[in-house]
Amino acid sequence: MTTLPTLPAGGRPAEPPRPAGARPLGGPWPASARPGRDGDVLIGGVGLTEAADRFGTPLYVLDEGEVRARARAFRRALPDADVFYAAKAFLCSAMADWVADEGLGLDVCSAGELRLAAAAGFPPARILLHGNAKTPEELRLARRLRVGRIVVDGLAEIPRLAALAVADTPQRVLVRVVPGVAAGHHSAVRTGVDGQKFGFRITGGDAAEAVRRILGQPGLELAGLHCHLGSQITGTAPYLAALDRLVGLLAEIRDRHGVEPPELDLGGGHGVRYLPDGEELDPAAFAAAVTARLAARCAEHGLAVPRLLVEPGRAIAAPAGVAVYRVLSVKHTGDGRAFAAVDGGMSDNPRPALYGSAYTVRAIGRAGGGPTGTFDVVGRHCEAGDVLVHGAALPADLRPGDLLAVPAAGAYQLSMASGYNLVGRPAVAAVRDGRIRLLIRRETVEDHRAREVGR
Repeated sequence: MTTLPTLPAGGRPAEPPRPAGARPLGGPWPASARPGRDGDVLIGGVGLTEAADRFGTPLYVLDEGEVRARARAFRRALPDADVFYAAKAFLCSAMADWVADEGLGLDVCSAGELRLAAAAGFPPARILLHGNAKTPEELRLARRLRVGRIVVDGLAEIPRLAALAVADTPQRVLVRVVPGVAAGHHSAVRTGVDGQKFGFRITGGDAAEAVRRILGQPGLELAGLHCHLGSQITGTAPYLAALDRLVGLLAEIRDRHGVEPPELDLGGGHGVRYLPDGEELDPAAFAAAVTARLAARCAEHGLAVPRLLVEPGRAIAAPAGVAVYRVLSVKHTGDGRAFAAVDGGMSDNPRPALYGSAYTVRAIGRAGGGPTGTFDVVGRHCEAGDVLVHGAALPADLRPGDLLAVPAAGAYQLSMASGYNLVGRPAVAAVRDGRIRLLIRRETVEDHRAREVGR
């Protein structure tokens, strides 16, 4: 691990000159990504080799401009909707500031995320609390902070929340509904189908019963219905199918109870590119399809069109992040395979091991044009499954000390990172307009030892 001195916040590294006519790298890279001199890559005007030398590796580089641009894209596409950034993708104080500045709300699912948001000064009225197993302490904290909405995920939450209610300020709640729509890149993240831990089924009357109980509590206000189908969804069809079923349930609530909940939350799960030829769900196309279908279905049922809520997380954070690793060893085996082992791995990116997720990788600081070889880029952990990228085309003479960059690294990597083998979690730096600043320092052994209270 490189441990050179860090750059003061707001400092400017020496920026490598851009080659004349340098074009964006495109694909899964941030829009600001450009090739630099001698094989470098510039993100937000900052060279990744310089960033790695100053802050060490593994290093996560976040393009602030990319985060803001993607947040604005959702706001433009859905000007009459409420857009909540899903904090579980990745959250730090700076990220909370950026999405707040861009007019987004924040979707949190733990006391930790809620406390960090509050400490960062995020407006509580723009916070939505999720979770299939919220603790009593989390519910009390949410009520004390006066968060705008709480998503009810189980019947037991209804009396608990009602007991915390203040007469003159009822808590607005959404009922999480399971619409019976399968979507997502892996079975572990398909949350819109029956038979899993989230929400209330429409079939069998579970959702209708939750609605009945909420309407019977004067301290609770039924704001609307909620669903979340899964992750890495690249087409609109699953959202439209779910919308049809939720609007049908809204009509049943109207017919049975004489009320029309004013909000409909379609969750997140919007897919992004991880590979150069990958697909991505365009916010404008999503918005056009969903808003048209919502208006049509509500007209069929004689309903007022509810306010739409969406919760993009990956679609905002993932393309803004680039992970930078240093090669520790290169191994060629007798059966013709080649392994490039780096100083990170499944402790900072568990997605390949958990979901078989595919990434692309690029050698940086190496002039191109030479012969390439096929490598498995592997981590440093004591697991055969600790493989970050399979079959990567990298310089044939790859050697220890070389740098590798993995794009689309901003979501569900650091937020799911672990302390496996006591390898500290990486540092995080932000780039913008040719400047770089450290957001999160590298985790050390002393951080782990500080948690010990006896022996």
